[in-house]
Amino acid sequence: MNEKGSEMIRFIKDLSNTLLEYVKDDPVRPNLSVDFRVSDNRMVIALVEDEKPAAMVCVSLHDFIPQTVEDLCETAMEPTAAIFYTIWSYKPGSGAELLFKATEELKKQYPTLDRFVTLSPKTELARKFHLRNGAEIFRENVDTVNYEYKVKERA
Repeated sequence: MNEKGSEMIRFIKDLSNTLLEYVKDDPVRPNLSVDFRVSDNRMVIALVEDEKPAAMVCVSLHDFIPQTVEDLCETAMEPTAAIFYTIWSYKPGSGAELLFKATEELKKQYPTLDRFVTLSPKTELARKFHLRNGAEIFRENVDTVNYEYKVKERA
């Protein structure tokens, strides 16, 4: 929680979660169904403030770094990489805050994870967002870019 005490992170893995109605606002990959987003090691994570999302991110867990959306269909028994494949926010600064909180929480829930990488569109907006928030370009693919966020281990 932040200083206001009203923001929290929610992991959405169940199709009955009412926060999934906000998936319609996804500006990056609006064509992906809600069913796709919450199945086979995929989930939606929301930064919620006063019961409404401040930002949302879709995550897929893998044992490799996907280069395409189609690659997200491959699952892993012991995932080593969390792939952020779409993110949007309703409040300035919330997208970055969600990424950092989601990374921290994913590491706790899935101890085998050691990489946090995006599957981003090749846009200037995505490039600026990820580089400004500390990511590095891991790989440029035909239609996407993988930006990697380094996670510092806690002492």
